[in-house]
Amino acid sequence: MTTEHSTPFKRVPLYIALGLSVALVIATLIGAKIVYRKAALQPVSMSTIDSPDADSPGCSRFLDALPRELAGHPRAELTDPAPAGAAAWRSNSVSRITLRCGVSLPLQYTTLSETTDVDGTDWIRVDDATTGSSLRTWFAVNRTPVVAVTADDRALDGAGAPVAELSGALDTLDRTDPAPAPAPLSELGRGTSDQGCDKLLPSLPEKLSGAAGYIRIEDDRISAAGLPAGSAAWTAPGAEPVVLRCGVAEAPSYEPGVQVQQVNDIAWYRDTTLANGTTAGTWYALGRTANVAVSMPQAAGNTAIVGLGDAISRNIPGAPGAR
Repeated sequence: MTTEHSTPFKRVPLYIALGLSVALVIATLIGAKIVYRKAALQPVSMSTIDSPDADSPGCSRFLDALPRELAGHPRAELTDPAPAGAAAWRSNSVSRITLRCGVSLPLQYTTLSETTDVDGTDWIRVDDATTGSSLRTWFAVNRTPVVAVTADDRALDGAGAPVAELSGALDTLDRTDPAPAPAPLSELGRGTSDQGCDKLLPSLPEKLSGAAGYIRIEDDRISAAGLPAGSAAWTAPGAEPVVLRCGVAEAPSYEPGVQVQQVNDIAWYRDTTLANGTTAGTWYALGRTANVAVSMPQAAGNTAIVGLGDAISRNIPGAPGAR
């Protein structure tokens, strides 16, 4: 009779291999954590921008009072030479919040702007209009010097405006009564005809087609913003408004032979003169008994001008002899 002998299972090499694997994983995690921390500790590079009051004593006091942490990100050092009035917080190479003290009021701050009060500070939000960008900047408009805070979706990680944690530091700055810029189109001259304007205004939509988030505002806000009768406006969070005025003077820069864009029944002339810091242009509907102007930022999209043009076509008669 033969006897079978089983080979003893050699556990020691297996334990050694398992231990090495676990050690490798732990070393990898520790290494990644070290790299992550190193990235967070690297100085943040910020460029110099036009900040007329950045060197002021007010900004110096404000910077000294800033919190060590903002929206979960630790305060970071700035790369030399650091611009005056600047600060930053970050957790890694892509998630950061930057701050500027002493900047000018943004051109987007107009009589149509809605502000948000946070602990006595009035903020407006201005979104970056670049396609694909989630950058937003909040301006403290009733503090002097003016403060701006910039962050994107990665830095906020689903949270809202990172400004409440700055309230203590903002109390070191004086409150002021800011003077917003005039509403778009409010300074245009009146035309010689307003025929059809009384029909156009009630027919305009409550929401702008193709312009996400734009809602028509009430007439009392229109008047309070300094816009005359015959005006309508739509606003969206963080965006420049869309404003329409019926019965305005002819476009001062228009002359026969300039390029126009035909959109359905309306020939549009676009005044492409843009102020620094704004993307809004003014469109004039040509060939109607009443001149209609529309101020619209690029982010509102071409679909909005199509919808407004259709309303103009239905309610403002064509001018005699116009093609």
